[in-house]
Amino acid sequence: MNTKLSRLGLFLFSGILFLSIVSCGVKDSTINEAITEKAQTVPELAAIHATVADGVVTLSGECKDGAGKQAVEDAVKGIKGVKSVVNNCTIAPLPQLPPPVVINPDDLLNKGVTDAIKDFPTVKAAVQDGVITLTGDLKRTSLQKLMMALNTLKPKKIVNQLSLK
Repeated sequence: MNTKLSRLGLFLFSGILFLSIVSCGVKDSTINEAITEKAQTVPELAAIHATVADGVVTLSGECKDGAGKQAVEDAVKGIKGVKSVVNNCTIAPLPQLPPPVVINPDDLLNKGVTDAIKDFPTVKAAVQDGVITLTGDLKRTSLQKLMMALNTLKPKKIVNQLSLK
């Protein structure tokens, strides 16, 4: 009978010891406090919301980049009592850049045409949608020089309405 009581006592003692060890685990509230303290030294963690359930920490919020997201997770993993981390943080989108400035190609072409015809005072030129239209009078001998200068500007087309002398 003594051995039965000894075994029963040993069994009860083992059970109580087991329960006391299991219940001595770090409480979720303690983990939460540790996360709050850690946020003072890990700036990325300050903007993140953390919930703790049975030692599992779930992170949510927005990080500026992937390195920040990893830093938050690593900081929380290092806290005593954390069993695992579920990192639901998102990465902030890149800031929207203003649309590129669109330069009217006709403006550039127009400037080049103005430079090309400055030596030909009787010639007038108009630029529309990359097409140069020439009007006025010109000596036949000067036509090749004018056309070569205009072709270097790479227009879509040159419409020659010049009167040649």
